[in-house]
Amino acid sequence: MSSRVDTTRLLTGAAALAAAVVAVVAGVSMAAGDRKGMVLPLAAVAGVAVAVLALTRFSGYVLLMLAVRSCVDLFKLTGPSAGQADSAGAARVVDPSTLLAVLFLLAAGLWLAAQLSRHGRLRGSPLGWAMLLVGASSVVSALGATRPANSLLEALRILTVVVMFVVLEQLMPNTAAIRRILLACYVSLVLSLGYTVVLSLLGNPPAEVKGDFTRISGTFSQSTTFGRYLMFMVIFGFAVYRFLGRRLRVTLGVLLGLSLLFLLLTNTRSALLGAAIGLVVVAVLHRSKRMLVTLCVVAVAGVALVPAVGERFAQLGSSRAVGGDPTGNTLAWRIGYWTEIVTLADRNPVTGIGPNMTQRETDEAKKPHNDFLRAYVETGLLGLGAYLMMLVAFLHTARRALRRAPPGSFERGVAVGFTGCAIAFVAVSAASNVISNVVTLWYFVAFAAAASAIARHPAPQVAGEQPRSTSVPV
Repeated sequence: MSSRVDTTRLLTGAAALAAAVVAVVAGVSMAAGDRKGMVLPLAAVAGVAVAVLALTRFSGYVLLMLAVRSCVDLFKLTGPSAGQADSAGAARVVDPSTLLAVLFLLAAGLWLAAQLSRHGRLRGSPLGWAMLLVGASSVVSALGATRPANSLLEALRILTVVVMFVVLEQLMPNTAAIRRILLACYVSLVLSLGYTVVLSLLGNPPAEVKGDFTRISGTFSQSTTFGRYLMFMVIFGFAVYRFLGRRLRVTLGVLLGLSLLFLLLTNTRSALLGAAIGLVVVAVLHRSKRMLVTLCVVAVAGVALVPAVGERFAQLGSSRAVGGDPTGNTLAWRIGYWTEIVTLADRNPVTGIGPNMTQRETDEAKKPHNDFLRAYVETGLLGLGAYLMMLVAFLHTARRALRRAPPGSFERGVAVGFTGCAIAFVAVSAASNVISNVVTLWYFVAFAAAASAIARHPAPQVAGEQPRSTSVPV
């Protein structure tokens, strides 16, 4: 017993000493203006703590990752790269988000292997297989890229989304587990909105200036990423709202109100349109005329209270096509850019030029702003086929979940919410780099995994109807 106590004291003392050393190093680096010297020691300590949690309580580790992932970009060492070439590709390797991705893949791989050894099989679905094909095609394409290191880094980011979905499928055997996962997702929204509100009240809102507009970016490196994150959260939140208890409805109502406000302030056209499409889908599936009327009122009030939103959409009628500076007709620029980059696939039409390589092969150094085209150019016909299969699987999962969810139940809200998110995802992908926003996709696939779990439930039986087979091929 005494030896165990001595060991505990020794470990506690070592941990305290390590924490003190890290605090001193981070403080000195902060005083010297060295952001990397400040962030990396803190990231190392946090990484060790998280690694211990991953190896001891993996489900708790996943919940923690979902809860805090929306804030990780606050510690990003490199600048924003969404939509444009990443000039600091090597530096991104030491970003906390990259280190977190590597840790997650290692921990998830070990856990999935243990689950397979214990049960002899893993819970699967057609959507899971389609996503695995997308991840595999990304890796294959990256190996043939002119800059395989940079391309493999992007493939790794895509793999974290795929593996997150596979892991969540295993962690959602019942409705209670679904509720825990979704609660973790909305804890991330509390943290993100809380940070944004506090800084806004202090007179220093987290924002970026693009062209003539100041756009709220929240806890993310870019306003577009924050906008798409809020888009998914708003659509899904409105879908499940009516099926929550009174206290949770009040809390979620406040979060949705703030989310709508900050979504407008991100001034991200694709996210605003995607949210509108998804919310209309939710209202129609819930057969709620009141919700449709409310959406119209919010849209009119939003344009009136935030005139920049109307000005931003008015740019679509401008004759000036601008890509780098978002003050002009970016839609016209996109169409011109698409005709330019589609020929890049001629070099290797089967596997493409490699993930994240389009902006390195063009003078404008921009990402495709179209995920369908990106799939073809960067991962070839192989990747495009896998991507289209994944989109079809999203919609198939949504349809199956709608059919399996009991009417008037929380499961019905989840099915409706994912359907709205899936349709918004497909629509926004046609003119945006949604697949690049890995952080937002973590939450989207969490909603997808919840819908997939509901799709595995037995279908509701009509009185007098003979029971039907509910087996799902894996």
